[in-house]
Amino acid sequence: MTVTRFAPSPTGRLHLGHVLAAKVAHDLAREANGTFLLRHEDIDGPRVREEFYQGIEEDLEWLCLKWDGEPLRQTHRITAYEAALESLRARNLVYPCFCTRREIQDEWARMGAAPQGPEAPVYPGTCQKLTPTQQREKIHSGIPYAWRLDSGKTVDLTGPLTFHDLRLGKIPVSPELLGDVVLARKDIGTAYHLAVVVDDAFQEITHVTRGEDLLSSTHVHRLLQVLLGLPEPIYLHHRLMLDENGKRLAKRNDSLSIATLRESGMSPTEVLSLIES
Repeated sequence: MTVTRFAPSPTGRLHLGHVLAAKVAHDLAREANGTFLLRHEDIDGPRVREEFYQGIEEDLEWLCLKWDGEPLRQTHRITAYEAALESLRARNLVYPCFCTRREIQDEWARMGAAPQGPEAPVYPGTCQKLTPTQQREKIHSGIPYAWRLDSGKTVDLTGPLTFHDLRLGKIPVSPELLGDVVLARKDIGTAYHLAVVVDDAFQEITHVTRGEDLLSSTHVHRLLQVLLGLPEPIYLHHRLMLDENGKRLAKRNDSLSIATLRESGMSPTEVLSLIES
């Protein structure tokens, strides 16, 4: 059975870009008589507000993009993420990173140029060079830290990998695209890449649909699936909704929020027609 999910962050109201993502996931499930799930990716701390959970669900219902079952909240799943992280720690596949943003920028400057990923510079691996003794001393001193995936070690374990996209076909995995990504922060216990992989397996997602801007993240997620012994879903990286300047819609585009469009008198059909133009 086909199982898809829409996974917004309750840090603002939905806009047209979200609607496109929700509709792609909804329609793929419904066309296969499958299941469409809603997940609130709410690990973004102080930016999350209860009114946004409610607003997201209200907008989806108004658009007739009804989900199955109870929405999942990631903040209810912290112990599952901690267990996954511990599995990676036990195999020495992650390391603590104590770098501040300024220290990372200084390291890039010393290198002469920042190593570039698809969307942003890649972490230069500064803390990967620390000895176990140095790591322990920094942790015990109370310096804030995050856990990063040691991508060099993981590639040696998994060998060549691929994933299948319904739109783009078979894609070879290149973990170096994002480098040693953050999997967990000390204050939260997880981060996006780890949480999404663990939750997709928990919810038995068969088809992961999301914007093509997250294509590079899928390389990391496929790697984590193998390392954690989780099933491999099929992917569909769909086109993005762009603003008048050709940039991806964001929550700052309030004029294109569903709440604003509703208040202007538009019907659900009229709103949905905007993502098809």
